[in-house]
Amino acid sequence: MTAVHSTRMLILGSGPAGLSAAIYGARAGLAPIVVQGIQPGGQLTTTTDVENYPGFRHVIQGPWLMEEMQAQAEHVGAQMMWDTIVDVDLSQRPFKLTGDGGAIYMCDTLVIATGAQAKWLGLESEQKLRGQGVSACATCDGFFFRGKKVAVIGGGNTAVEEALYLTNHSHDVTIIHRRDSFRAEKILQERLFKHHGIKVIWDTEVAEFVAGEGNEGLIALDLRNVKTGETSRLDVEGGFVAIGHHPATELFVGKIDLDRDGYMKVTPGTSLTNVPGVFACGDVMDKIYRQAITAAGTGCMAALDAERFLQEQDYPVPEDAEKVAAE
Repeated sequence: MTAVHSTRMLILGSGPAGLSAAIYGARAGLAPIVVQGIQPGGQLTTTTDVENYPGFRHVIQGPWLMEEMQAQAEHVGAQMMWDTIVDVDLSQRPFKLTGDGGAIYMCDTLVIATGAQAKWLGLESEQKLRGQGVSACATCDGFFFRGKKVAVIGGGNTAVEEALYLTNHSHDVTIIHRRDSFRAEKILQERLFKHHGIKVIWDTEVAEFVAGEGNEGLIALDLRNVKTGETSRLDVEGGFVAIGHHPATELFVGKIDLDRDGYMKVTPGTSLTNVPGVFACGDVMDKIYRQAITAAGTGCMAALDAERFLQEQDYPVPEDAEKVAAE
């Protein structure tokens, strides 16, 4: 028999945004269900040292932080479900969602906190050295490279912004771009070209991330000129891949308004999407900040917005969830 779950608030995603929404939703008596998705805990579960989350004087571990947030959400009444949603029907309330095992989820409000994943170059050496000198977030990890030589790979707004940010910590920043001009906004390019601490290597791609002996981590980048084929080596201790992000919004194409990059559109200053009763928070709607603390903040907003929506609608819990699901 198909399992049917009914809730006032369904939350997709279990990173800082989703779990914060769960905590606030549970405290409001909404008994939220959190569908954890393919990466329970979100991107922080792949992050080792976290030094910029408020409330901790010493470095903490990303997986530990997410375990604590989940435990807090469960303690106040949220329910965690190990499932992945494969189909969404937002044409009427209650909304109907289907898990990959066939389970049905009926909800009066839906909070989407499915996040976004950094794009990577796809090199095996890149994967091996993630967290050991290779990163996709300068604002997250730049502090650990104070006074060290670093490189940024990319040519868009993110790459230029991260290079400029890294000059707060490093006197030797290099941008590596496979083309002969940046795609970044002109004002950002002007700031970069005026900065004496940043060098640019054009028409070049990273062929390999080079590890030191033992547990030394990243020590260099092997480079290849895309026009001449010439190879070279750049000694660095930090390599920041900045070639964009993939928001996890594939399920909602044609159902919720997305911007040209695939991020969910929300009413400014809120978590409201264009579908009444559906709210978005965290990296799935934030292409600018992408921090755990901002994700948590928007998760709080989404829960409060959902609670207010339910109060205004005075929308009842379905009495026969199985009957609704079968229609």
